[in-house]
Amino acid sequence: MSIELCILFFTVALLYASAGFGGGSSYLALMALWSIDFQLMKSTALLCNVVVVTGGVYHFYRAGQLPMKRALQLSVISVPFAFVGSYLPLKQHTFFLLLGVALTVAALLMCYKLFLEKEYVPDPNAQKTYKYGIVGAAIGLLSGMTGIGGGIYLSPVLRLGRYDTAKKIAGICSVFILINSIGGLLGQASKGEIVFDLHFAGPLLLSVIIGGQIGARLSAAVLKPRIVEGATALLILYAGVRMLIQG
Repeated sequence: MSIELCILFFTVALLYASAGFGGGSSYLALMALWSIDFQLMKSTALLCNVVVVTGGVYHFYRAGQLPMKRALQLSVISVPFAFVGSYLPLKQHTFFLLLGVALTVAALLMCYKLFLEKEYVPDPNAQKTYKYGIVGAAIGLLSGMTGIGGGIYLSPVLRLGRYDTAKKIAGICSVFILINSIGGLLGQASKGEIVFDLHFAGPLLLSVIIGGQIGARLSAAVLKPRIVEGATALLILYAGVRMLIQG
């Protein structure tokens, strides 16, 4: 196991946990740059998501920033789609092509939120629409197919729709990622294709557990989230474009 990869996983978990994310997109990007087997990538990324956002859910709930009813409404409908997505047979070439597109879109959404989004004011009427359930289902399908928990897609969508405050959206996304990651793992396990290598994944899981616990306790002001999100977007964009070119 590469010490450098453990350090990078620790850093990703620390930074993402403060915003309610698991870091699945960045874990996949890093493992792709290390040329890890694609089946091992998917299961490892989902496992890392679970251990990181479990602490995040607890943190946001205790802080009063987790509207659990709305979080479950968005998340539960996505579970069967995450299960189906993980169950779909994908060849390695197709997986990397899909992952390249997913990472590139995720990076562009992050850049939009960072640089183009105007002053953010929540719209109380946004919570009454059912369109977010459809969006959640689509993201669940994609998360199951690629090993991304989906929060990196859901957060910009909710912010564009002015669904709630930024902190409550982060809390909602933490629940969404946790439920979808578990659904994705169950789908892989049900078809006997979940790949777990303790020698490889063990040090990475320990790294993200420690990083996630530290990140969940740090304030966003300390971590300067705009700089963090900008650097993360560049990493994800680089990995996504590289996969598309190689594919």
